[in-house]
Amino acid sequence: MAARVSRTTSLRAPRACDPTIDRADGRLVAMTTFERNLDNLARVALHVGVNLQHDGRLLLMGPIEASALMHRIVAGAYDLGARSVHVQYVDSRMGLIRAQRARPETLAEGPQAYADMIHTMAARGDAYLRIDGDDPDLMSAADPERVATMVRATREVMRPVSDLVQRSFLPWTIVPYAVPAWARKVFPDLPEEEALSRLWDAIFAATRADRDDPVAAWDEHVQQLGTAATRLTEGAFEELHLRGPGTDLRLGLSVGHVWECGGRASGSNGVRSVHNVPTEEVFTAPHARRVHGTVRATKPLSYQGQLIDDFSLTFEDGAVVDFTAERGERVLQGLLDTDDGARRLGEVALVPHSSPISQSGLLFYNTLFDENAASHIALGRAYETTIARGIDRPLEELQSDGFNQSLTHVDFMIGSAELDVDGVRADGSTVPVMRGGEWAT
Repeated sequence: MAARVSRTTSLRAPRACDPTIDRADGRLVAMTTFERNLDNLARVALHVGVNLQHDGRLLLMGPIEASALMHRIVAGAYDLGARSVHVQYVDSRMGLIRAQRARPETLAEGPQAYADMIHTMAARGDAYLRIDGDDPDLMSAADPERVATMVRATREVMRPVSDLVQRSFLPWTIVPYAVPAWARKVFPDLPEEEALSRLWDAIFAATRADRDDPVAAWDEHVQQLGTAATRLTEGAFEELHLRGPGTDLRLGLSVGHVWECGGRASGSNGVRSVHNVPTEEVFTAPHARRVHGTVRATKPLSYQGQLIDDFSLTFEDGAVVDFTAERGERVLQGLLDTDDGARRLGEVALVPHSSPISQSGLLFYNTLFDENAASHIALGRAYETTIARGIDRPLEELQSDGFNQSLTHVDFMIGSAELDVDGVRADGSTVPVMRGGEWAT
């Protein structure tokens, strides 16, 4: 039975307490429900997210506001026998300051020294754990073109790292953390303290950190996702036909595509990690040159601290040839202009409308959550792991089979209770995959 989540908003303001055994010396100590859930979230990050092994190394990155969770993760990592934990705090507001004040000609310079450091650790196979929690509107005060220049430069120097991540060369995951600015965006009509408490409730529920045994709950959930992915792979579809309000899209699938879920084997030792916490999706690789029609987003997209809302894209021969957006059109233009591959698709993911995150009724303005509330597609790079033997084959060979290459990978949501999806086989026969946003079989 799930424990009740308290309305505690910080570690300094505990409410209901539960007796808990202190792991250090066995003493019985008082712990708030909030603290217990935060402990559980750290456990999920380590045991489920990156599945850290004895003698492993961990690279931990997160916002400075997330130190309470990061301290728990570091302690838990060493309790598991970690060889080392490298902690990197980030402050996204520094990026805003740069976007507003730096000389224009310097914005195209990426953080090469930082990228080199991260690549050294990633190439060694260190587990990579990123804490995600930020203001969805942070960069809205900056010129979108200046932000796009910065993002493109960063992606270029970080490409060797993203190559390793996309190929699941190392165990990696992303885990959420609530911050006041994000809470205010999700719950604009509530006082900040209550909004933050409500956001934490939602995070603990979505990550299963409020369960008595969250790791066991995750094991069961990942097994269910794996069953759905296997069923779709066995369907051997050449194309998906997606229909919904404003959407009529024929989406070819890459030759030799396989469907995956969030739980995947990573690294040279095949450690299974869950790359997004939370995750509700099964996904595969579209064919970069066989996408036709129009698709309309069903949720806003928060991209690099700027919001793109009420937008649609039209595809011909796999590429975006037209687009509209009621808000953030310049931001969307910058995303599409990242490189040639940014106008093509690298992922299609199916999520039933009945997923717990969808049923929460919340719009999180955070892709980590919103992509797991609705079926979605991604502009940009595909995952080699979604094509049979993809990580062992040359890039040119993969591209001939439909693999999309790009500096970017940006998910946006297209699912709803009105989405129908059919699988189309080589002989032209169709199989219902989703009806009304739910699995058809």
